[in-house]
Amino acid sequence: MTAARLPVADRAAVRRAYLDLARTDRRGTALVLLTTCLAATAALVPPWLIGRIVNLVESGTASTGSVDLLAVGILTSAAAGVLLTRQSRYLAHRFAERALAELREEFVDRTLALPTTVVERAGSGDLMARTTADIATIGGALRDAAPEVFVGVLQTLLILVAITLLDPLLGLCALAGIASLWWAARWYLRRARTAYLAEGAATSEMSESLAATVEGARTVEAFALGERRVRDGDLRVREAHRTRVHTLFLRNVLFPQMDFSYVLALGLVLMVGGLLHVNGSVTLGVVVSASLYTLQVVEPLARLLMWMESIQRSTASMARVKGVGNAGGDPPPGGTPGDDRIEVRSVRYAYPGREGSDAVRDVLEDVDLAVRPGERLAIVGPSGAGKSTLGRLLAGVDAPRVGSVTVGGVPVADLAPDELRRRIVLVTQEHHVFIGTLRDNLAIAAPDAPDARILDALDAVDAAWARALPEGLDTPLGAGNAELDAAQAQQLALARVLLADPHTVVLDEATALLDPTTARHAERAMAAVLAGRTVIAIAHRLHTAHYADRVAVMAAGRITELGSHDELVAADGAYAALWRSWHGAG
Repeated sequence: MTAARLPVADRAAVRRAYLDLARTDRRGTALVLLTTCLAATAALVPPWLIGRIVNLVESGTASTGSVDLLAVGILTSAAAGVLLTRQSRYLAHRFAERALAELREEFVDRTLALPTTVVERAGSGDLMARTTADIATIGGALRDAAPEVFVGVLQTLLILVAITLLDPLLGLCALAGIASLWWAARWYLRRARTAYLAEGAATSEMSESLAATVEGARTVEAFALGERRVRDGDLRVREAHRTRVHTLFLRNVLFPQMDFSYVLALGLVLMVGGLLHVNGSVTLGVVVSASLYTLQVVEPLARLLMWMESIQRSTASMARVKGVGNAGGDPPPGGTPGDDRIEVRSVRYAYPGREGSDAVRDVLEDVDLAVRPGERLAIVGPSGAGKSTLGRLLAGVDAPRVGSVTVGGVPVADLAPDELRRRIVLVTQEHHVFIGTLRDNLAIAAPDAPDARILDALDAVDAAWARALPEGLDTPLGAGNAELDAAQAQQLALARVLLADPHTVVLDEATALLDPTTARHAERAMAAVLAGRTVIAIAHRLHTAHYADRVAVMAAGRITELGSHDELVAADGAYAALWRSWHGAG
């Protein structure tokens, strides 16, 4: 099933995002604008002074002192322009880095606030592309493109005004030559955003495909899926190549038109200026100054149009980055449950992608279940029976297609995130060790927990190795530091659950990676620590069911048996057969 694409923000949201970045650092924005304006003004002085020198020479009134004085003015203004330009770029870089820091923090906050199901369906490739390539593109635009575009626009306008002040007709000639760019720019801008959004989406899909192949390398090798994964990768790479070739085509249309416009503008100014000079309408110095200004406009215009491509890329990237905040949809209505009783009524569920087909294939069918507060319920059954799917619904990760899953009378999927985490925690086979100390990894679940409580939680899951670490709770983990094996990492995840102290814990094969002895110890310890809390354990190891208050047996998406261990063994049904098979094998 193809990963669901995360949404993108509309144009209005992108404009607001850039304005918000500017508002977060008003002083920095003002300094960038001020130095940029001064640099653009300084660049106007040399051509005008050169025209004065030409006029003095032409009239025969030039003297060494006057020419030297004008030359000093040219050098001074040029030096001032260089220094001001350097300072404006330095300030722009500082502003961009601060803005990027804000953007990255906001992106992380929005990503962490997304429902788990949204993140899973989107896949890691899209999120990684947005947080790396897209934010890098925005950073380049903020550091370089935005200041350059502003400078280019300002210098172009000032130069055209300067030419017009020298002679209105020459100003009109320069404007006519440059105006031919308008058509090419308009053609480009109409197509650029869509093209760059398509390029970003193709890059995300390519990243997702490559990441899935790398992460599942052992599975690919075990089932001889190499050719299939190569074909899928080739397809994604070809699509990414096609979208990039299309954006390259847009640039190849725009840039030649730029060169033609420059030549046209300069040609018109020289031709008309020469005719005016011959007729005595303007001095030679005016023609020279106007020609130099026209040559001078080439550089800011070229910079403007070349960075326009970067601006379009960054606009598309900003739409993708800001779109993450829209992926969660409307916030849940919330509500406060009256108690911790969980009820599943007439639930049917089909995974997204299957519902879109003509025939909906439910993986859960007419499931009814009531879990009493403080009860220990074990859910067992063969692989594919729907155990993990039911666990996700009980934990509020997904919502049923038909029916309801409630806690205290409130739909679990409608609980506000904070309320949901306080009540129900899902622990799966997956685990993660974050870069940081052992204390940091555990404080995620309880930021204010004292060391004594953290150590008690580790002891409760039989993590004796934690006390043997060289620096205790301050021992750095991951990325070249102390490495935890799979069993230790899973014990760390179980300790987090104890520290989080929820009312209900859904354990989806949470001890699958522990050896049988360690798993039994950890489960007994958890049973003792979680006294008075609801524990729903999904497991293949039936010793978990043996210690449970009740056992729900699932097959083909239905609950086929429900009762205590002794009752189900005495009934001599599917559970009794499973128990005899497992007990005999053990």
